[in-house]
Amino acid sequence: MTTHQVSKKKKFVADGVFNAELNELLQRELSEAGYSGVEIRVTPTRTEIIIRATRTKEVLGDKGRRIRELTSVVQKRFDFPEGSVELYAERVANRGLCAIAQAESLKHKLLGGLAVRRACYGVVRYVMESGARGTEVTVSGKLRAQRAKSMKFRDGYMIKSGNPTQVFVDSATRSVMLRQGVLGIKVKIMLPWDETGRLGPKIPQPDVVKVLEPKQEEVPVQNP
Repeated sequence: MTTHQVSKKKKFVADGVFNAELNELLQRELSEAGYSGVEIRVTPTRTEIIIRATRTKEVLGDKGRRIRELTSVVQKRFDFPEGSVELYAERVANRGLCAIAQAESLKHKLLGGLAVRRACYGVVRYVMESGARGTEVTVSGKLRAQRAKSMKFRDGYMIKSGNPTQVFVDSATRSVMLRQGVLGIKVKIMLPWDETGRLGPKIPQPDVVKVLEPKQEEVPVQNP
């Protein structure tokens, strides 16, 4: 049996489509379980899909029923051979520093009828208390009147340009279907520098300069 060689370009496109479709499926199914992203690890024998969420018990379901159903759906949709795909649930270490979790939280608050300002200020305060360097929440659409407008809620320090934005800034976008129309939500969180890599990136910001204290020099005493 001859193996069909797939070009690198087609492989990258296929991987991107798979990631996007899988992310959308899990986002729809697990939004109430605090879905916060997915990681795919491909090994020679099987494909491991790690679902990050704030409430892992809801992802697993009663006696692991829900995660087995999701495994079956993914296997059939993407034509995986029997037993070659495994789904795992991983708890988010700090949900206050996860933009996806905060965007979903804000979405459910707005769907529950909470006022926009109160919901946004609650998210901003919670993110800053979790140790973030800065945060920005943008809500746009028909907020009160018939005319659409945009509101921004900021706190702390936020970088807007350069390569550090890709490393230090975690962002997420969501749409909220309300009776008066669709609201757009964008949450941006500036992560702190963490040497261990748990709360934020290991690498420090390139423009932050640390000034060390000068060493005390001992002046030699000359004999008269």
